[in-house]
Amino acid sequence: MSPQFVDIHSHVQFAAYDEDREAVMERALASGTWMINVGTQRDTSENAIKLAERYPEGVYATVGLHPIHTDKSYHDTKELGGEGSSPVGGFVSRGEQFDTTNYEKLARHPKVVAIGECGLDYYRLSEESATKQKEAFIQQIELANTVGKPLMLHIRNAYADAYEIVRAHANVPGDVHFFAGTWEEGKKFLDLGFTLSFTGVITFASQYDEVIRNAPLSMILSETDAPYITPTPHRGKRNEPLYVSRTVERIAEIKGLPFEEVRSTLAQNARRVFSL
Repeated sequence: MSPQFVDIHSHVQFAAYDEDREAVMERALASGTWMINVGTQRDTSENAIKLAERYPEGVYATVGLHPIHTDKSYHDTKELGGEGSSPVGGFVSRGEQFDTTNYEKLARHPKVVAIGECGLDYYRLSEESATKQKEAFIQQIELANTVGKPLMLHIRNAYADAYEIVRAHANVPGDVHFFAGTWEEGKKFLDLGFTLSFTGVITFASQYDEVIRNAPLSMILSETDAPYITPTPHRGKRNEPLYVSRTVERIAEIKGLPFEEVRSTLAQNARRVFSL
C-alpha cells in the first residue's frame, strides 16, 4: 500500500510515548502516515529498530549518534523546541563514543533506512565538544558509505562546517533534517543531492518560507521531529507523526501548489530517498 504521508523524522521510541506508544502508532498508520523513527544514540537506535520490527509496513528506523550526545551535557526545554510548543522537558546526556563496529551491525538491519541523526550542533559549544562532534560525524558518514545507506543530518548553527565535511567525505546522499538555514546554505546541500526537510514550525513561523519557495518540490521532505515542535492547531500538546499532514499543507500553501500534488510528491520523495 502506498502512503498518504511520510514523516521522515520522528522519535516515537522515546520515553515521551511510553504510556500510549501503540495508540500513537495506530493513529498514524490508520491515516496512511508512514514514519521513520530516528536513533540519537545506541539505545534509542536499538529501540527504533525494535519498534519497526513490530510492523510489517510503514515503520522504519535510523541508527546514529546525535552530536549533542557525543559529550556529557544538559539540554533544556527551550533548546529542544518544547517551550510554548509541546510539554517536553529537558534531559541530561551521559555522552557516548561512537563505536563503528556496533553501529554497523545495527545499520545492516533491513528496517534501517539511514544513518543518523548525525552532524554538528553548535548551540552550546566548547573546543573539546566541537572536536568530538566532528570525529563522530565523519565516522558516521564513513559508515553510511560502507553500508550504502543515506544520511540523516542534524545541523544547528553549523551549516558551513557541516557542508565542508559532507562534501569531503560523503559518497551517499541524504536529508538535512529540520532545515533552518538560509537559501544560500540550503542550495549548497541541494547541489550535493541532499533533500531538505521541514517540521511543523513552518505552521507558526515565517523564516523558512524563502527556502521552501525556492527549493524544487522534488527535493523537499516532511517531518514532525515528534515529540518536539508541535504544529498549529495542536501547539501545547505532545507532537506525533499523525500531525505531519499539517506541515505538508503549509508547504503547499507557501509554494502556491495544489495540496494533492504536494502530498503525493513529498510521499514519493521520501520513498525515493530512503528506499521505502
